[in-house]
Amino acid sequence: MKITVEDVRHVAALARLELTAAEETTLVAELGAILSYVDALTDLDTEGVPATANALDVGPAFRDDEVRNGAAVDALLENAPDRWQGFFRVPKIIE
Repeated sequence: MKITVEDVRHVAALARLELTAAEETTLVAELGAILSYVDALTDLDTEGVPATANALDVGPAFRDDEVRNGAAVDALLENAPDRWQGFFRVPKIIE
């Protein structure tokens, strides 16, 4: 896919960027080089290569979902302007 000046102008307009003519020309060349590189990656033979999210087996990235500090309801609601049965009471905004 070849990048044109019109493509660069369109993307710049979407990003609300004001580019000079020199910047547009530079971006056409730079984005064209990036897309050429990505296109070259599609020529790689990846059949038989297992999909990985990480090169190292580091285990799950998420911690166990556990309560670490119990909710002190009275302390949490201490500055609430209006409370009811341990909850914040707020005005109804949707009819």
